[in-house]
Amino acid sequence: MVRVVARVQNLRPGYKVTYPNRDKPASKVTKLIVVVLLLVSVALMAIVTVGGWSELEGEQPLNFFFILSYLIFAFYIARWQRGLLPMAAALGIVLLILAVIASTGASGTSWFDRNHPGFAPPQSLFGGNGLSPDTLGVTTVLMIPVEALLIVFSMLGFSQGWNVEVEIPAGSSPRPGGSPSAPAPAAA
Repeated sequence: MVRVVARVQNLRPGYKVTYPNRDKPASKVTKLIVVVLLLVSVALMAIVTVGGWSELEGEQPLNFFFILSYLIFAFYIARWQRGLLPMAAALGIVLLILAVIASTGASGTSWFDRNHPGFAPPQSLFGGNGLSPDTLGVTTVLMIPVEALLIVFSMLGFSQGWNVEVEIPAGSSPRPGGSPSAPAPAAA
């Protein structure tokens, strides 16, 4: 049985914990960009999964894994969880490789090659005709720059130190530069 243990924080009375790196505009923009890139990746993967269901050749569970993982990452990164950024970059690398292979036809046939005679049109997840091979090909090609940007911005966010904590007196406020203001000297 696993017990949930609360995080222990030894905080001196009269002090509060701040995260100065989270207040920086660069950190806020990086977090927003990473979350948006994760959600765009989810949308692109969902389009390929639903629109080309019959031609994914056993990749359906992997696509659902990526979609679920990216949604979880987006939720927690939006809440300043820095530890998921390297995991998002790692899965971004895997998805980037898969997108390059699928779009160039290195594995045999690309989506664009499926317009030729002899290829059946893709079927949708919900039955009926799926999206055209050109639409699926363009969607797969769009994944390449999205995943490259996700890798870069995830690592940039990881290097910004969102987890740095600083104790400051409860009555003072952090300086605009991110470091806490010096406490007033005690009266003698």
